[in-house]
Order: sequence, then structure tokens, then C-alpha cells
Amino acid sequence: MPTELDLRSYAAEPLSGVHNHAQLVLPIQGSVIMDITGRGAVVHPQRAAFVAPGLLHVASATGPKRSLVLDFDLAAVPQDTAARLCERPYASIGAPAAKLIDFIGLLRAQSGAGEATLAHWLPLLLESLARQEIRPASRLAAVLGQIEAHPGQAWSTEAMAKAAHMSVSSLHRAFRDELQTTPLAWLSELRLRWACRQLAHTGLPIARLATMAGYADQSALTHAMRRALDITPLAYRKRERQNQTKT
Repeated sequence: MPTELDLRSYAAEPLSGVHNHAQLVLPIQGSVIMDITGRGAVVHPQRAAFVAPGLLHVASATGPKRSLVLDFDLAAVPQDTAARLCERPYASIGAPAAKLIDFIGLLRAQSGAGEATLAHWLPLLLESLARQEIRPASRLAAVLGQIEAHPGQAWSTEAMAKAAHMSVSSLHRAFRDELQTTPLAWLSELRLRWACRQLAHTGLPIARLATMAGYADQSALTHAMRRALDITPLAYRKRERQNQTKT
């Protein structure tokens, strides 16, 4: 299943359920009383609950409460991380994980981040909650999500490495091992895809769209699209609008 994130408020009346996906309950305000197959605890902003697939769980709350609820496919998680989470269904939320949870919630609220963007942050969050050493691939995935959410920022390799808490050489190695490309080549492709989506689905002025995508100006976007796609931004927009009216 795709990664899904909801902002949920639990009621005082206990709510029970069983599902085939894994679930994280991350309270951001108030407390939730949880019971996972007989193991009960109060989860709050300093304690998360992990519900493995197929387990009966019951949740209730009193007073003001809000929780981020993250549903995901446990089969896509490395086995050692999944095993640690299953062993400890209630995990303390340290400062790094708390900052990450806050960022994910803010990202969802401000930009309506899609499933693919949320999935980038999942490995880092799970490894933080499992108290594991963070894998380079997880650090890379998280910075990819950050760049995809803000493509127009000044993303040099140094800025990417800092965001990923890596050295520049480690960043290059992670891009090569995981994506078979370089940081700047990936960034160029991302910005071009982002600009094309905006041209096709929004009415943003092309000059404004270009700077939002990270290009110096409209002419820089035009040059990039001519080189990669052999088309100008205006012609691309017209073509995509025509295709949409036909369907």
C-alpha cells in the first residue's frame, strides 16, 4: 500500500480495529490510551505506538487531542527495523524524531505533500524510533523529500549534504549507490519535472513558475526545456492543455 498520513482525533469511546498494514500513532497534542493485543500504554508527544499488521488494537482519548497516524507497508521496511518495532510497540520519541514528526506534519499541512514525498521520510523516522544507526540510504531519502518539497531553494551539493547530515563525498556515494546518478543531475531532472507539472496543471505565469522551480529566470527554464525536451514552456503548456481537453 502507499504511505498515507492523516491528522486524527480519537474519541473517548474506545475504537478497535485490525488492518493488514502497519500503523504509527504519533500524538502531537494530548494523550491516547492504546491497547495492542493486551499490551496497554498511554501514548503522548514523547511516546509513539506501533501497530503491526493483523494485531487487534484499541484506542481512546479524553480532552483535547490530535495525532498523526501514518499507515504503511511493513514489507517495504528493512527486516531488522521491522523486527525492532514489533518487539517494542511503544517507542519513546527522542528529540531528533520529534523534530522530524513536526516537520512531516508541517509539510503535510502546508503543501499537501503526496504519498511519494511522505514515503521519503518514512525510513528515517522508523530508524529513529527503533533507535537504530541511521542508514545512508535513509538520510538520502529524507533529503530527497526535502528537496522535492522545496525545489526552488539554492540546493548546492554542500547544502544537500548538510541537510542529509553527510559529507559531500558521502552524499555523492549515496546518490551513486542508490540512484546511479549525481546530486546535481538528479536536481536538474527534478526541477524540470516539477516545472512541467506546473505548466500542465496550473496557470502560474511562466516567469514565476521558473523561479519557483529553481531556475534563474524564464530564459533559463526555456533553455533547459529546449535541451531536454526540444520544446518551449509556452508550447509545452499549450500541448498539455490540448491533450487534457481531448480526454
